[in-house]
Amino acid sequence: MICNVGHTDSIVRITLSVTIAGLGLYFQSWWGLIAIVPLATGLSLFCPIYKIFGLITCSTKSVQ
Repeated sequence: MICNVGHTDSIVRITLSVTIAGLGLYFQSWWGLIAIVPLATGLSLFCPIYKIFGLITCSTKSVQ
């Protein structure tokens, strides 16, 4: 897979996923499971939606 998520974007996604998961636990709601999506894309540095629209937020050195 080609890297299309940059470092800053990845940090934002991971932070967002931790926040969503925490809120899901706090409110005891299954909606906290939505945190899996930004966590997976933040850790893998690949976003399928970015691929569809041709977006790349990582530096050209990171693209493989």
